[in-house]
Amino acid sequence: MRQTCLNTVFDLAKKNKKVIFIGSDLGPGVLDSFKKKYPNRFFMEGVAEQSIIGLAAGLAFEKFRPYVNTIATFITRRCYEQVLVDLCLHNLPVTLIGNGGGLVYAPLGPTHQAIEDISIMRALPNLTIISPSDAYEMKKLMLESINLKGPLYVRIARGGEKIINDKRDKIKIGKGLIKRKPGKLLFVSTGVMTQKAIDASEELKKKYDINSGVLHLGTIKPLDEKILKYWIPKVEKIITVEENILEGGFGSSILEFVNFHFKNLKIEIQRVGLPNKFVNKYGSQDDLHKYYKLDKKNLVTIAKKMIIKDLK
Repeated sequence: MRQTCLNTVFDLAKKNKKVIFIGSDLGPGVLDSFKKKYPNRFFMEGVAEQSIIGLAAGLAFEKFRPYVNTIATFITRRCYEQVLVDLCLHNLPVTLIGNGGGLVYAPLGPTHQAIEDISIMRALPNLTIISPSDAYEMKKLMLESINLKGPLYVRIARGGEKIINDKRDKIKIGKGLIKRKPGKLLFVSTGVMTQKAIDASEELKKKYDINSGVLHLGTIKPLDEKILKYWIPKVEKIITVEENILEGGFGSSILEFVNFHFKNLKIEIQRVGLPNKFVNKYGSQDDLHKYYKLDKKNLVTIAKKMIIKDLK
């Protein structure tokens, strides 16, 4: 997914002379082809993330289209004020590419784990946030980024994820995708958690004959109001799934949406995500998914309890 994102930035640069890439302390081989072909539009700065947000803002004021890439924790937490004041306040078309959203950098500990970036970034006015589920969706959304009027935050996962989208899916910024049609239950997920939701939905049907749907929202902000207004009233239970802390995250945005648009709707919503505490375990991303129950097994367990409770 990460490489697809960067390759797409290079493709955009070939067609648009205003596209500029700015990196912060990344590896020497990152976008080497871009650097060789367009040396005047390739900047690899040192450990100076806050400064490069200002650089990107200045370039955007001069009608360039900067794409800024670094580790997600640094481009969000470290640069929060600069993103707010320099980019969002002026609604500048700068794309922020955050490597390692969620628990991708699990072996490096809490300083590198972006587990609250959805929560803090969705609070910023004018900022669009996308979290693609696979490389195919990433490419489609990044190709659209060149036409976005304001700032964009791209939450990138580890890479190598299973491809779950294809040409049949109408992938656009701001549009959700119904991956499986629901019965009484609907998983609403974003990013790579959509694959977990699909796996859980398939197991629920195969082992327990429980029909459950999966709604993928590759755009976290703004939410696709049309698709949510269509599917939410059709189900009785919703499970939101995210690789982010629950406070103020993706699931919170769904709760807020339901509260605002469906005042009298009787629906049960459970959120699956990370607790609001520093991660004190080390291992792979998959290890931490299991530890924090961000896995198929837990999703199946929660769904079964929600459905069986109604049958008693």
